[in-house]
Amino acid sequence: MGLINSYRLRLQRKRWRIRAYRKRRELKEIVNRTAQIKSDDILLYCTQRNEKIRLPYFLDYYRKMGVGHFFFVDNDSDDGSLDYLRDQPDVSVWRTRASYKRARFGVDWLNYLQIKHAHGHWTLTVDPDEFLVYPFCDTRPLRALTDWLDASSIKSFSAMLLDMYPKGRLDEQPYQSGQDPIEIASWFDSGNYSLSRNYKFANLWIQGGPRARVFFKDAPAQAPALNKVPLVKWDRRYCYVSSTHMLLPRGLNQVYDEWGGEKASGVLLHAKFIDTFSAKAAEELERGQHYAASVEYKAYAASLQTDPQLWCKWSEKYINWRQLEILGLMSKGNWA
Repeated sequence: MGLINSYRLRLQRKRWRIRAYRKRRELKEIVNRTAQIKSDDILLYCTQRNEKIRLPYFLDYYRKMGVGHFFFVDNDSDDGSLDYLRDQPDVSVWRTRASYKRARFGVDWLNYLQIKHAHGHWTLTVDPDEFLVYPFCDTRPLRALTDWLDASSIKSFSAMLLDMYPKGRLDEQPYQSGQDPIEIASWFDSGNYSLSRNYKFANLWIQGGPRARVFFKDAPAQAPALNKVPLVKWDRRYCYVSSTHMLLPRGLNQVYDEWGGEKASGVLLHAKFIDTFSAKAAEELERGQHYAASVEYKAYAASLQTDPQLWCKWSEKYINWRQLEILGLMSKGNWA
């Protein structure tokens, strides 16, 4: 990459960080328990709106994985989720009524909180419907992974977003609070993915899966990106650029081996497609706070009128991380 482009990216990173500091004025502190954070705690950052039904299992899942403290930005919820989060002993919460879209879909808010509180910590940034699976996650806590990454001088860890869905109608089996959503949405596309390289940010761009197959079948290039870098050894000089799809400095996005080998990677099981999806999609379409004039939610609304089923004869039922490695959707790389 040329010196001019490198300089431009450094300026862009500086602008995003300044923007994050300005956006801090939109955040109202509800409860701040950051004083209890230990120097080696793994931190989790999340924005949420009206996700109370999902939060009990989400918190339990990541607590068991080894997360030490949770940071939430609540975007004007009215379902009781803010009160629920406020009562959790390992959670710090900020609230905002400001535009999610004008905060670059929440990135500015989280960038500020990460710059202020996450320096020197391994930091996981996920949505309430995303569940990280990594090599040996059934026998090793997240700290075992971060210790290995530290020992290997690796500062970021990628995870492909894998859309999960039920067999049959999306609303056929009601989701209960505290339940593992993968018990319902237990199927996924084992293939049907396209991959390209984004030379500007040095990251891989992945699209496909059931959303491209069903909701964007006539415009697959508009399908949502599935590449993410959710786990980072945070430094206050860093910032996310677009969701967790890419960061600056751009070296954090080089989560693949340019010489043909495989670097360790994981999968984010994406449990969006359960019975709560239709109401959530209608709410978000009405709010109009999502990327590209909410094109994703417009596609959902158009397709939901015909009651689409995401399951097909090529769908695969989820078993464990080893299955995902065999299918080439994740890799343990050199971690043994």
